Amino acid sequence: RADEQDSKAYSEYFDPCQEAANKSIRCLNRNGGDREMCSDFFQAYRDCKEQWTNARKEARRKSSWFG
Repeated sequence: RADEQDSKAYSEYFDPCQEAANKSIRCLNRNGGDREMCSDFFQAYRDCKEQWTNARKEARRKSSWFG
């Protein structure tokens, strides 16, 4: 049962921005934690999250009975 829930949670909450997050972390590791050196990666992640959040809101709105 736990495996079933884990796989459902993964598919239901898949984060398309995970690659951008990984790139941010790799940048921090390469640059000794210097956030300023990685600002482009952080911005790309924020932009991705914003687009994904807006797309999910729009999809929920369209599927709503009251949309």
